[in-house]
Amino acid sequence: MKKKDRGIKPITVGLFGFGKTGRLVADEFYKDGHFDLKWVVRRTHKDNHKYATRLLGYEVDDARIFSVDEVSPDFFRSHPVDILVDFSSARAHLQYAPAADCGIRIISAISKYKEQDIDALKSLSVKTAVLYSPNITLGINFLLVASQILQGIAPHADVEIVEEHFRGKKEESGTALKIADILGLDKARHVNSIRVGGIVGKHEIIFGLPNQTIRLVHESISKAAFGQGAIFAAKWLIAAPAGMYSMENIIVDMFKRNIPVY
Repeated sequence: MKKKDRGIKPITVGLFGFGKTGRLVADEFYKDGHFDLKWVVRRTHKDNHKYATRLLGYEVDDARIFSVDEVSPDFFRSHPVDILVDFSSARAHLQYAPAADCGIRIISAISKYKEQDIDALKSLSVKTAVLYSPNITLGINFLLVASQILQGIAPHADVEIVEEHFRGKKEESGTALKIADILGLDKARHVNSIRVGGIVGKHEIIFGLPNQTIRLVHESISKAAFGQGAIFAAKWLIAAPAGMYSMENIIVDMFKRNIPVY
């Protein structure tokens, strides 16, 4: 059984999504003493009203599972939480939109939103704090910010992006395409893809300068990194006012507050 931090009121969390990634995210939140995972919502009726903790292998009844068709505006009043975390599908925000009316903060880690979905999140951010990050790992978002800083310092450097993933991944990495977009690079020319074995995910940004090369690398060892990123985001978001945020906002804030002085 997990250890609770004594004397600290835990942040209560509700989770949308209990697939392969969602299970790992639920496990990370459950193990972290700063949080109390209250419930999980999944698309189907599988394991309905069972406890997520039991399915994760813990001998304790916590985090009851609900199907998405049980979620109504009243659900969020009868099952209040501090933060709602979404690792489910691109349309789930339609179900949890009423949570914003209850002041519940929202973290969305969905990677395949259309423009209208992002607009819907922005409308919720008028009522509550909303953080959207299609890749919520801490390392990737540090990489995004650090690469922009380095490009600003060395604007004439040659830049190439290399992304490596498991053999079965057919499409290009959305994260690599986002890096190219942020750095103003032609995606077709500067994003290089490798598909081998069972690599979870690796992104490398190579800056070529005269007489030196700088490489920024992030590698995911397990999808549990998404849960740890969501935890990092939740600890920051709990004190944020209503508005739309990204992981990059948090990283930039950390940069500003932790610039070393020699």
